[in-house]
Amino acid sequence: MTPYTKAFREQVILLSDEIGVKKAAEQFGVVYSTLADWRKGRNTMRKGKQSVSSEPLTEREKQLMKEITELKEANEILKDAMSFFVKDLRK
Repeated sequence: MTPYTKAFREQVILLSDEIGVKKAAEQFGVVYSTLADWRKGRNTMRKGKQSVSSEPLTEREKQLMKEITELKEANEILKDAMSFFVKDLRK
């Protein structure tokens, strides 16, 4: 297992936001699943930070947060399906 510095991981994650996980992983020589795990960890940390607020969320804000989470999950499913069909077309 290769130890990566925190700065390196953050740089790769930021680039993956711009050009995609697969391209960033290839460009930096990081295994795709490793980068995906880093991104999940970052998202988990962000969710934890968001919930630490001095003001309670309104019902509308809670509803919007739930909708955002559902849409992100739907986008991930669609990305996976798209890559599956692209691979199938190449055969």
